[in-house]
Amino acid sequence: MSKHVIVGSGPVGSSVARLLAERGESVRVVTRSGSGPAHPLIERIAADATDAARLTELTRGAAALYNCANPKYTQWETLWPPMAGAMLAAAQRNDAVLAITGNLYGYGPLPGGRMTEDTPLAATGRKGRVRIKMWQDALASGVRTVEVRGSDYIGAGASSVFSAVLLPAITKGRTAWAPADVDAPHTFTYTGDMARTLVDLAGDERAWGRAWHVPSVPALSVRALADRYFALTGAKPVAIRQLPRFVMRAAGVVVPMARELAEMDYQFYAPFIMDSSLTERTFGLTATDLDVSLREVAADVKSTLARKM
Repeated sequence: MSKHVIVGSGPVGSSVARLLAERGESVRVVTRSGSGPAHPLIERIAADATDAARLTELTRGAAALYNCANPKYTQWETLWPPMAGAMLAAAQRNDAVLAITGNLYGYGPLPGGRMTEDTPLAATGRKGRVRIKMWQDALASGVRTVEVRGSDYIGAGASSVFSAVLLPAITKGRTAWAPADVDAPHTFTYTGDMARTLVDLAGDERAWGRAWHVPSVPALSVRALADRYFALTGAKPVAIRQLPRFVMRAAGVVVPMARELAEMDYQFYAPFIMDSSLTERTFGLTATDLDVSLREVAADVKSTLARKM
């Protein structure tokens, strides 16, 4: 029974922990608050993930360390370096595999919007540069490492344009104003597929030393995603409108979160398509059917509303 250490208990970190526990593995989840899924094989530890010495101690004897952290979005440049550095040090000192939950920020804007694992890491934005540096540092360290990259998430508790814009509008029965071209093709990644890919690739030496894309359903527009949700759940359809691109940029002058979102808005105002065929061919993994992830979202919405009543 191998021990696995997971930093972060968000939708991905919790899914990784549950998946490993269900396979009979011993799991330790590290967060600042000590949160995480409840399971006999899951130990929840409250610790500062920027403390390299403490994290090294907690990782002792572990087969793998999973970076599933999600620092405050408006403070990436400040919060990511010490956290990523501490995880890298802990993996290095314990000879553990470092499995990194990655995204597509490092590629930057692309003509046509299509990305493979061989697409150059050419981002010039602040958050893209942070992600590039994290991956380059991991590769240069000599640690057995793998980065699993996904697009915008779909799944219970996942934060994306779907959860932040569409679901509140559907709940209130009002128009959804999305900061996006709502008819442009966009890849969405199920959090369960991200977790499964992380776990499988962390344990497969063929994966180490490079990045891989999470198997994801074919790209579809925000409007098509919403229509599928309406059809599947019976929720009353709402109008979906495109928020003019300048609005978020103007708001960013005074609102920090708007400024961060505006930096990455190229992902939503043009086609944004992640090719995951290499991962599928190499490891035999496939994407979960879209309806499964949307039913999970609907169940989570229903549960959340019930708790508020």
